[in-house]
Amino acid sequence: MNIRNVEGQLVDVISGAIVPARIVIQDDKIVGIERRSHAPDVYILPGFIDSHVHIESSLLCPSRFSEAAVPHGTTCVITDPHEIANVLGMKGIEFMLKDSKKTPMRIYFTVPSCVPATEMETSGAILTWKEVKELLMLPEFVALGEVMDVQSVLAEREDIVRKIEVAKLLGKPIDGHAPSLSGDALDRYIFAGISTDHECVSFEEALEKHRKGMKIMVREGSTSKDLKPLAQFARKHEFFLVTDDLHALDLRKGHIDDLLRKAVSMGIDPISAVRSVTLWPAKHYGLPLGSIEIGESADIVIVDDLKDFNVLQVYISGKLVAEKGRTLFKVEPENLDYNMIEQRISPTEFEIHVDKEKRKVRARVIRVVPDQDISYSDVAELNVIDGVVQVDLQQDVLYASVVCRYERKKPALGFIKGFKLKKGAIASSVAHDAHNIIAVGVDANSIATAVEHVSQVGGYCATDGMKTITLALPIAGLMSNEDCETVCEKESKINELVRTMGCDLEAPFMTLSFQSLLVVPELKICDRGLFDSIQFKLVDPIID
Repeated sequence: MNIRNVEGQLVDVISGAIVPARIVIQDDKIVGIERRSHAPDVYILPGFIDSHVHIESSLLCPSRFSEAAVPHGTTCVITDPHEIANVLGMKGIEFMLKDSKKTPMRIYFTVPSCVPATEMETSGAILTWKEVKELLMLPEFVALGEVMDVQSVLAEREDIVRKIEVAKLLGKPIDGHAPSLSGDALDRYIFAGISTDHECVSFEEALEKHRKGMKIMVREGSTSKDLKPLAQFARKHEFFLVTDDLHALDLRKGHIDDLLRKAVSMGIDPISAVRSVTLWPAKHYGLPLGSIEIGESADIVIVDDLKDFNVLQVYISGKLVAEKGRTLFKVEPENLDYNMIEQRISPTEFEIHVDKEKRKVRARVIRVVPDQDISYSDVAELNVIDGVVQVDLQQDVLYASVVCRYERKKPALGFIKGFKLKKGAIASSVAHDAHNIIAVGVDANSIATAVEHVSQVGGYCATDGMKTITLALPIAGLMSNEDCETVCEKESKINELVRTMGCDLEAPFMTLSFQSLLVVPELKICDRGLFDSIQFKLVDPIID
């Protein structure tokens, strides 16, 4: 029998009180809470929960992710393995489950609801309602993952309706993904049984969805940063703080502790902020966590104060697993193939051709939005030379392309602005949601080089015409089984090259990955072509 005591200022997330206390832990459980007249000037909190995260987006496998996140106070995550499921289906999900057992962190899953995310692109797998039911019956799966295919829900298509009904039958919550959805369409979406949304980008959007019964996830990740515009909402209402997509470079600096710091600095009450990553998500997903009570698991975080949230110690199941930023456990990650066809594509296939008599054309252009997964649809007038439509560096209009990783096809082509490249190209096999190879560049030769390198190792590539750097992601072309520090060093090197090429985006490859996310407005690109996600149809890159 192992007994240990933890003393400090206990933050009771149920009552909201802060009291001097001694917590008595026996083995993995809390067996006593003794109020004291005095206690050390540190704060005892329940373990932090990130209730909506895609571990794949960190570029780390689950065991390596936990190795990096636990020292920041994260004792539990609810992750949607949607990315790897779109590449490898059940095989990918089984990998995530198996690797998650290598760590003391509590890793719960939601079942991907949209594999494929849409029927407009080529993906590597299909999950039917039967597989969804099979997974939801496992204790590790606590909800149906974000229902991204809003149009199918509103049209009451059989496949998505069956998945939702199965979740209801098994008493599992259903996560949403409904950017900009409002009015009657939102009513119908919620009526279908969907209970959360993490896509709100304004106070008004969050308030409408909250008033209609949804739990609002306030997202603050590597690219989508919504805490500032939603702080006004979070000051007055229940919410969950989540990361959704967090790169290794950002995870190294902070996780839920960083979100708490930001929330409090924006005027959100510290107790509410703590509840948003403990009690409230635990109650919603039915987890036996989220508060410090007798009989509960001893998942505890000790911080210096309720402003900076510097994490001093982390306990999971009564064991000290991290202290002062150091992980006190070792992991041995699983391995998995990256599942990709090696590409050999002529540079001429990355050129957009029109009538040789033309001198100028009007083209549709994807305009990226820094720090967001949305994009806009612009129009640019571009020069034509010998029938080839030219990029325009003064307008910051570059070539964009997606190459199918699952079968040999012609690359899809378009134009994009916002990357500000002056030379070379970048490419990635992390491209939501089908994870085909996406590339942006100033010339066809550079794009061909970058795409070829990515197809050989999976992951990222940047080439400036003289130097080429890759970041290999051998697990499904999405993740590495190397530790966070090693991955960060490699990503920093490739990002530095991208900066010398003219790009000033904070997370260029994550921004690139969202340009094929068809379920988010406004103009995107997939392996079948340029996609108008408002009209939900493929469109020609050349208007006239």
